Amino acid sequence: MVDAVEERFGIEIPDADAERLVTVGMLHAYVWQVLQRQQRQDWMYAQAADEVRRLTAAQLGVDIRRVQLDSHFVEDLGLD
Repeated sequence: MVDAVEERFGIEIPDADAERLVTVGMLHAYVWQVLQRQQRQDWMYAQAADEVRRLTAAQLGVDIRRVQLDSHFVEDLGLD
């Protein structure tokens, strides 16, 4: 999951940070913060959120309609 996000956005998420990202929204906020810090203009806020949702659905094999920003990876989406 983290590898797919890192590859898609061209960023690196240290393991210690990844362990603290328990919701889709937290992952999106983290990605957005990194993109802003890198002054990346190739992503808009909503576009990045949609892409995080799409990647999450694809990686976990769940319907994208289940993947909301407040969805917890473990409790709501079944990530072990």
